Amino acid sequence: MTNYAYPNQEVNFVLLLTMSNNNSERVVRRGRVFPEIQSTEEEKAKHRARQLEFYHRCWPIFQSLQPRLMKHYYGWYIAIKPDSGDYFIDPDQEVASKKARAKYPDKIHHIFGINETGVSGRI
Repeated sequence: MTNYAYPNQEVNFVLLLTMSNNNSERVVRRGRVFPEIQSTEEEKAKHRARQLEFYHRCWPIFQSLQPRLMKHYYGWYIAIKPDSGDYFIDPDQEVASKKARAKYPDKIHHIFGINETGVSGRI
């Protein structure tokens, strides 16, 4: 048996091995959380089409505001409500989203980053 010294205590190597070799019989379950809820390819395509249509309604509003906002709010975020044309800007993406939800709680909005591309994510 080898004892390894640590500051102010000694740890038994055999004890460490026995503790780390705990053979619990865990079953790894793979798959969906709710397997009974499955979307068909047709439903997925409809959802993607709705998302794309919503994006295409928001993009022209963003393009019209982008040059003016980039001067003073570069790097901020803008939440756009396409039906009314209202928009909410904030340096924090979550706060911009909360501002939009506060005024229009039952409506969806789109978030853009105020930059050259409109992308709001970071790598």
